[in-house]
Amino acid sequence: MKYHLFEVFGIELEYMLVNASSFKVNPIVDQLFINKNGVITSDIENGQIQWSNELVAHVVELKTNGPTGDLDQLDLHFSKNIKEINALLKRQNTMLLPSAVHPLMNPAMETKLWEHSYSKIYALYNRIFDCSGHGWSNVQSMHINLPFFDDNEFEKLHAAVRLLLPIIPALSASSPVVEGKNTGFKDFRMQVYKTNQKEIPQMTGKVIPEQVFSKDNYYRTIFEPINIAIKPHDTENILDHHFLNSRGAIARFDRNAIEIRVIDIQECPKADMAIAILIIECLKLLVSEELVSIEEQKNWNEDELFEIFNAVIKDAENTKISNKDYLKIFGLSQPIEIKEIWRILFSKVKRNMAIRHQESIKFLLSNGSLSTRILKALRNDFSDENISRTYFKLADCLESNKFFKP
Repeated sequence: MKYHLFEVFGIELEYMLVNASSFKVNPIVDQLFINKNGVITSDIENGQIQWSNELVAHVVELKTNGPTGDLDQLDLHFSKNIKEINALLKRQNTMLLPSAVHPLMNPAMETKLWEHSYSKIYALYNRIFDCSGHGWSNVQSMHINLPFFDDNEFEKLHAAVRLLLPIIPALSASSPVVEGKNTGFKDFRMQVYKTNQKEIPQMTGKVIPEQVFSKDNYYRTIFEPINIAIKPHDTENILDHHFLNSRGAIARFDRNAIEIRVIDIQECPKADMAIAILIIECLKLLVSEELVSIEEQKNWNEDELFEIFNAVIKDAENTKISNKDYLKIFGLSQPIEIKEIWRILFSKVKRNMAIRHQESIKFLLSNGSLSTRILKALRNDFSDENISRTYFKLADCLESNKFFKP
């Protein structure tokens, strides 16, 4: 089934399982599925939400059970499933933890790959890339899937997505602390994402996708180099280029959708869905050409956009943007902090958002990204006790679907 622009959406949220006493990651997603289903499967359909395994055994993915046209109530469906999962995990003294990285995990010691379905693919990935690093085994994100009907719609959507990608982490950064240290990056997940496939750089590129606006050109420019580069490693021919493409937004021609991947998971679905809805409304604004023509959007080279992105993953909403051409898109002429660009965008699209999602964005714009709030709550005390105490509060926010307030 093919859909037109913004007709339906797919949302995916990833969470880690942690021991409720020790705070260590607990690789028992298979046990969770047995608790729910009686057997180990890779997917469980649970009404409007589906549960899936991931590469590592301590991460579970919750996603829309097929494309949905209704985003307004989606956080409530996710929240209901989170409560159910937490209730099931109580038997193993385990709970779900939000945010994009576990702040104390040592991946070299604690990584355990999923050993059931798809394990052959995961084992091959591990052989090529060594998945016991933060960019592989200690990352949780939200993905947004957006449909396109044909090349014409793909061109418009891809142009808009590329332009917005660099500033998305300013809203969503939630990964400032790794192995008990302040990393200096509000979005450490995206910092490691850039290089975790350095063995085959064709897979991630510059994170911001290249200037390609048709299916044929995408295959030539992106998929073919990936396929050539992976061939010596994938001797059994089991990896698919859709699966291998790791840019910050990837074209899924197998399901006519673009998947956005630069969004850190938040403390609760209420926050995730407000961010998702704002991003979607901003993409509609760009596709409408109200701010800037599609031709001008297409003119942006990935190197220029990557420069902005690189600054944003460090300082999130406090990043100063000085690229004159980028500022001009939003009617600005002076260098400005990126949160002001989001304020401008929000003012243009908020009328299309439900009041409660507007309130969530107002909270984010006033109080800062989750990374900013986590660092504020830690008050420069990076002891294991203080970190775990703070992150257990995040787990409470997840259970109750409430914002984290330091």
